[in-house]
Amino acid sequence: MGVLEIGLLYLGAALLLLFSGMPIAFALGGVALCFMFFFMPSSNLENIAETLYSELNNFTLLTIPLFILMGAAIGKTRAAADLYEAAHRWLYKLPGSLGVANVFGCSVFAAMCGSSPATCAAMGGMGIPEMRKRGYSEELATGLIAAGGTLGILIPPSLTLIIYGIITEQSIGKLFIAGVIPGILLAVIFALWVMFAAWREKQAAREGRAASELLKAEFFTWRQRLETLPRLLPFVVLIAVVMVALYDGWGTPSEVAGVGAAGSLALVVGIYCVWRWRDLKEILLGTARESCMIMMIIAMAFLFTYVMSYLHITQSMAQWLVGLGLSKWAYLFWVNILLLVLGCFLPPVAIILMVTPVIMPGILAAGFDPIWFGIVLTINMEMGLITPPVGLNLFVINGIAPDIGFRQIMRGVMPFIWIMGLYIVLLALFPEIVMWLPDQSK
Repeated sequence: MGVLEIGLLYLGAALLLLFSGMPIAFALGGVALCFMFFFMPSSNLENIAETLYSELNNFTLLTIPLFILMGAAIGKTRAAADLYEAAHRWLYKLPGSLGVANVFGCSVFAAMCGSSPATCAAMGGMGIPEMRKRGYSEELATGLIAAGGTLGILIPPSLTLIIYGIITEQSIGKLFIAGVIPGILLAVIFALWVMFAAWREKQAAREGRAASELLKAEFFTWRQRLETLPRLLPFVVLIAVVMVALYDGWGTPSEVAGVGAAGSLALVVGIYCVWRWRDLKEILLGTARESCMIMMIIAMAFLFTYVMSYLHITQSMAQWLVGLGLSKWAYLFWVNILLLVLGCFLPPVAIILMVTPVIMPGILAAGFDPIWFGIVLTINMEMGLITPPVGLNLFVINGIAPDIGFRQIMRGVMPFIWIMGLYIVLLALFPEIVMWLPDQSK
């Protein structure tokens, strides 16, 4: 059996197990062990533990549980509610102010927790009922929360960028910095679309002469707006400190993550009085569960890629892709199509760990910057989170608002999928949007 046949069989078996619903770690690890048994010397089986330990014995991996702890500490408190209320009070004069407040609320909360599903759950639980109560269509209310939640894997700190950085041996600090401007700009574009969509719905309500909560005016005094800041500003300052520390190189990503985790715990204890053991226990157990899950996935993925490399599958596929003779833009186009298709079925972590070793040689050969590509890949993964049939954020939204049909949710997210697709084109035409800030740190 040739390398091509083995490679197709190997990837086919992995995809089959992943699509079956088997946990990612067991699917990747199971396929790797089977192929090690049948196609590799028995001595390799004896060294599995050593191989896994050598790969996990990486100081950079410490950033994962620390940033998860940072997000868990914030996500288990009223920080999301305070953030949402502050954004609403300050933005109430804009068209579609409540929707815009939810977009920017998602952005800031995503920066604090780094998880898209967590952002969807936290912001959607408050935002969707409020928007529906105030006249927003179900499509717009659910679509903007689902799309806003995806910002969690782009705006740093981002677990997706951490894993990409480890796999590709790129600076996690630079990846975080590279995600700042694209993340903020994408949030602004989302907000502009929400303003237009809310204006359109308001016009339709006015022309139809129907009673709508959208037509009712709101007003908040300066006192009401200012009183939201004492609880919000400490978390904003914490995020700023973490980003400046990464940007200026005050410490390694792991050290900065430690400061962020300790700072978030101190803030929730000081501001929200989360000091009882039962509260802290929930935060710590949640961190431990998620960290163990991700570490298990990473360990099995390393074993998966080790087998691919030993059997020359990675090298052969990379050579085949490069040998197709595609132009750099054609290659990038088909890579994005591949990522989008896989994103419809698989979670971002699985895609990055499986596909990146295969496509990166071609990306580098085409002259694309790996930092820039990391941001493009992440935005593609964002699209996958809101694309059926397995868009995770769609199911989170459906769980929050079970009375809203899945078809309505899909109609709500479609404009945002188109926006993200066009945004990737914009970043390809103007890579400076991504690279300007990282280039300043050279």
